[in-house]
Amino acid sequence: MAQPRSELSNATGARAATRADLHTPLTSVLGDRQAAVFHRAFGHRTVGDLLAHYPRRYAHRGELTNMADLPPGEEVTIVAEVRHVESRAMRQRRGSILEVTISDGTGVVTLTFFNQAWRKNELYPGRRGIFAGKVNRYKNTLQFTHPDYELFDDDSGIGASSAGTSGSGSPVTTESEAAAWQSRPIPIYPATSTLASWKIAKVIREEVLPGFGPIDDPVPRPVAVEHGLEPLSVALYDIHLPEDDADWRRARDTLRFHEAFVLQAALLQERERLRETAATARMPVPDGYAARFDTALPFELTDDQQAVGEQIRHDLAQAVPMNRLVQGEVGSGKTVVALRAMLQVADNGGQSVFLAPTEVLASQHLRSIAAALGPDLAAELMPTLITGRLTASERKKALLRAVSGQAQIVVGTHALLNDKVSFYDLGLVVVDEQHRFGVEQRDVLRGKAASPPHQLVLTATPIPRTVAMTVFGDLDVSTIAELPAGRQKIESFVVPLAEHPRWEDRIWTRAAEEIAAGHQVFVVCPAITPKEREDAAADGLSAEELEALEAERPIATVEQTLAAVQRNPALSGARIAALHGRMSADEKDAVMRAFAAGALDLVVATTVIEVGVDVPNASAMIVLDADRFGVSQLHQLRGRVGRGGVPGLCLFVTAAEAGSLARERVDAVAATLDGFALAEADLELRREGDVLGSDQSGGRSSLRLLRVARDGEVIEQARADAASLLADDPRLTEHPALAAAIADRLTDASRDFLARA
Repeated sequence: MAQPRSELSNATGARAATRADLHTPLTSVLGDRQAAVFHRAFGHRTVGDLLAHYPRRYAHRGELTNMADLPPGEEVTIVAEVRHVESRAMRQRRGSILEVTISDGTGVVTLTFFNQAWRKNELYPGRRGIFAGKVNRYKNTLQFTHPDYELFDDDSGIGASSAGTSGSGSPVTTESEAAAWQSRPIPIYPATSTLASWKIAKVIREEVLPGFGPIDDPVPRPVAVEHGLEPLSVALYDIHLPEDDADWRRARDTLRFHEAFVLQAALLQERERLRETAATARMPVPDGYAARFDTALPFELTDDQQAVGEQIRHDLAQAVPMNRLVQGEVGSGKTVVALRAMLQVADNGGQSVFLAPTEVLASQHLRSIAAALGPDLAAELMPTLITGRLTASERKKALLRAVSGQAQIVVGTHALLNDKVSFYDLGLVVVDEQHRFGVEQRDVLRGKAASPPHQLVLTATPIPRTVAMTVFGDLDVSTIAELPAGRQKIESFVVPLAEHPRWEDRIWTRAAEEIAAGHQVFVVCPAITPKEREDAAADGLSAEELEALEAERPIATVEQTLAAVQRNPALSGARIAALHGRMSADEKDAVMRAFAAGALDLVVATTVIEVGVDVPNASAMIVLDADRFGVSQLHQLRGRVGRGGVPGLCLFVTAAEAGSLARERVDAVAATLDGFALAEADLELRREGDVLGSDQSGGRSSLRLLRVARDGEVIEQARADAASLLADDPRLTEHPALAAAIADRLTDASRDFLARA
């Protein structure tokens, strides 16, 4: 048996030294073969990795739900019998769907498994067991997607292996015993086809916890006592082997605060570390480039632009690096604010880099900056483009301008990170849509400066306060919420094809009306071809949701939609082109130039036009299969219209059924133009774990229990406690356990994860 809680919390340090700790390799505990299985499945290398593989929920075998009363959207456990099994190929992609119908005599539920046809060998008609999962309703049918289950043995009555768990270690023998089994909660773990939940539970229970001793707690005892937290060793025991619900709830509270505290301490420490480094102060210069630019501006800056500009102006004048995030609504004028900052740096002889996520945006930013500067300033500052698609002669000329200091503003993509790109005096790094870049990539640019450059990060995705604290805790955050004068209203409508399939024709006649009025139209699809979809379309959707959607109905693709609109009589004579990520840089640039110049009426595109694309005459945005996109993406796409003197129209076309999570996302975006309200709604609509992404850097990098959608108070309290501790002990010399936890947690990979989340 595992060590009792009392012994775990009271064992001596000498004894603990002989036991496994969080850094003990799994190979020394499980052996090479079994450790390799866990590493292949989850990336686990140490005991700490495995113990941080927390149960995602807990089942109670004695609390079984009658199938006639299953509540959609909730986690339930039922005893039922397999009635029917069917395996079929997916319609739009490789793979298969296994559908298993189960019943307890009062109702019917469908179990759905993607690419797991092998399960029909154990799930066959007449087989009985316990099934646990989240109830979903699809086409008036209740279903579980990839549920956990524990099967009753056909002959002996002993519990058989399954996708689920046997959790407590006591075998299920009969259905009546299962119904009466109400002692311990059953931990249900994230599992794979090679490592079922019950196998994970058994390894942790029988091979890891018995040899696991007390460990140093990163959360100082006074802080833990104040918040009623358990010692870390006890919490790890209780979350995996709870005797009752109170045990695992108390353990989760402890471990959740533990995560928040270590993360906030790391971010605050990083923030102070950056402030301790010396940077070159870039003072405002009377009658300099910035002053000349402001004098020539053909419009007045908004109050928000002026306020944020003053914050940046002050930061740049300091001898410590600016590290500021500017978040602003779509079209709020963040680029103008960034350009004014670049001019202040140029006034001091320094150079600025503007890092954009795509070549389309980099090219557009260069044109916009040159146009905003005017011919005289542009000639003096020589804004220059560096991307991977430049010809050899163009690249040589651009590199020479950068290294000589002739180009005081350099715009580019990831190509700027190349070793051959050097600068004369890099003073400011501006990163557009920072979630497309990692910390390591930004560090490469910092390394190209003689002294730490100032940094300005831009995002058009409004960020709720809890997300800002969790992801951008080492940055100062500024907000531009006010839109410039002259921005036109955008009307948004949901086109619900599930209820009104005949409305599809009206979409294209409406597009034709906009073109006839002399305006232009964007049409956005989630995929290029039937066999491919861009990763960006998955924002806000789980893998299971995407699989289910793709299996049941075709995805709108650029290829098919382009062909369809070209054949549509309503659009006869319209000038139409495609734009997507598989086109060459020259092809994409040519399409965007033609569209911006009015030589094209309608562009069928992917999310390559999501951010930054500015065509003032574009009046209509039609998003096909809008339920395939996340809230922030839909808001970004809508922001591509209504940018000039033309009112905007946005049609969110969806076949998602009313009441579904996918439909709720679309309805939420159509209901408001307030991106900050949508950001909060997005937190509420997304499933836990999706807000910051999942396992983007593998293994230990992702947050385990902390959820910014739910744990705002925990995050704020942990940040306050961490700030107080660091104020007294900034180097953590008196808190070595916390220093070690930060070093272990925030590896380069996890820092990169946090930057991309």
